[in-house]
Amino acid sequence: MKFWNREVETMSRDALEALQLKGLQKTLRRVWGCEWWRDLLRKRGMSDPEDVKSLDDLRNLPFLTKEDFREAYPLKMSTVDRRELLEFHMSSGSTGTPVVMAYTKNDLNQWADTMARCFTMAGLEAGDAFQIMPTFGLFNGGFGCYHGCRKMGLFCVPASSGNTERQIKLMRDFRVKGFCSVVSYVPRIIEKLDASNDPDIPSLRVGVFGSETFSDEMRKKIENRLHIECFDIYGMTETGGIGTTGQDCSAHAGIHVWDDYYITEVIDPATGKNVPDGEYGEVVFTSLAREAMPIIRYRTHDISRILSREKCACGRTHIRIDRITGRTDDMLIVKGVNFYPRQVEQALMEIPGVKDEFQIILEEHNGMTDVTINVEAEPGVTGHTVAKHLRERLGFLPKGDVFPVGALPRSEGKAKRVIRKKID
Repeated sequence: MKFWNREVETMSRDALEALQLKGLQKTLRRVWGCEWWRDLLRKRGMSDPEDVKSLDDLRNLPFLTKEDFREAYPLKMSTVDRRELLEFHMSSGSTGTPVVMAYTKNDLNQWADTMARCFTMAGLEAGDAFQIMPTFGLFNGGFGCYHGCRKMGLFCVPASSGNTERQIKLMRDFRVKGFCSVVSYVPRIIEKLDASNDPDIPSLRVGVFGSETFSDEMRKKIENRLHIECFDIYGMTETGGIGTTGQDCSAHAGIHVWDDYYITEVIDPATGKNVPDGEYGEVVFTSLAREAMPIIRYRTHDISRILSREKCACGRTHIRIDRITGRTDDMLIVKGVNFYPRQVEQALMEIPGVKDEFQIILEEHNGMTDVTINVEAEPGVTGHTVAKHLRERLGFLPKGDVFPVGALPRSEGKAKRVIRKKID
C-alpha cells in the first residue's frame, strides 16, 4: 500500500485529535484578529476564542454559510495582508455574487499536499501521465489538479475542458494513465470511442471524478467500459478547492477526510444539532491550517454520514464519510415524495438498455409540481418499462419519454440534470 505521507495518514486517533485541537485553537485566534470575522462571531454569540478548551466545545460555535462568503466579497474575510495572497479561485451561485477563496503560499502548499495524497491513493506514481480535464481559470478544478501534479511529479497533460476528440488523442499519444473530470463528461468520451475504429485506450487505469454526485451503477458502467478504477474526490471552493477534503481509497469504503487539515461534523440540517455516527445529515467542515480564508463550522449543504473513525483496510486512520448522496438544497419534492437526482440516476442505470443521458423536468403550475423524466436508451426499451421501474424505486409515477442515443442535449462540463419550468 502506497502513501504520500505515511506518518500523517496513519496517525493514531488520539494523535489526530490532539493535532485538531491545536489547529482549531490557532484558527480561532487567527480569525479573531480580523475585524469582519470578529464582528460576525460576536453577533452570533461568541465572546472569546480562548473559551474553546476541547474539541467538544466546537459544537458551541456558530455556523458559517455560503451567504457569509458572498457578503464578504471580495476579500473581507481574509485574515492576512493583501501582499501575502498569491492566487484566488471562485464560484458563483444563483444570486450571481461570487464565492471567493484566496490562497497564501502555505495554503497552496496544503492544497498540493492534499491532491498528492489523493493521487497516490488512486494508484498514481511519479512519472505517470495524468490528464486534467476540468477548466483552467476561476473554477478551482484545473489548477487544483495541476498543483497536485507538480507536487508529486506526475507528467501533466493540461488539456482543460471540451474537444472530446482531442482529449482522446492526447490520452493515446501520451499514454495517459489517469485523468480527472466531472463524471457526466465521461459518456461523451465513451460515445466517441464507441463510434471510432479504435474503441479502447490501453494505457488508462484511473479516473478521478469530482464536483458531481454519481451512483454506484454509473461507476460500474464506466469502470467496465473503460477498464479503469474510479475514485470520488471531494472538495469545494469554500474548503480550498478540489481534493482539499479528501477522496475514497482502493477499498472504496467511504471518503477519507484529511483529519489533520479539517474537522468533520454531520448535523441535522433542520436543528443544527450533531447527529450520531452512521446517521445521514449535512456535512460541516472546520479548517485547521488555512491562512488566508479559514472556515469555522461551514455548512456545505452536502448530505452524507460518518461511516467510521477506525483504521481502514488501506491502512489510513483518517475519518471516513459516505459518498455524497445529494444536497439539502437539491432535494426534489413531487406528489409528497422526497428524492434526489442521484436516486433517479441509480434507478435508471438498473434498467438494461438505458444509457447515461437523462433529464428531470419540473413543471410548476398553480402551486403543483409535475415531473417528467426523459432518458436515452437502445431500441426496444419502452417508456412503460422505464416508468414502471421508476415508480417502484421512487414511489410515484413520473411522466416521460424514451429518446434514441444522441437525442438529448450534451454538455462539455457539468450535466444539467434538473430543468425547472414555471407554467403561468
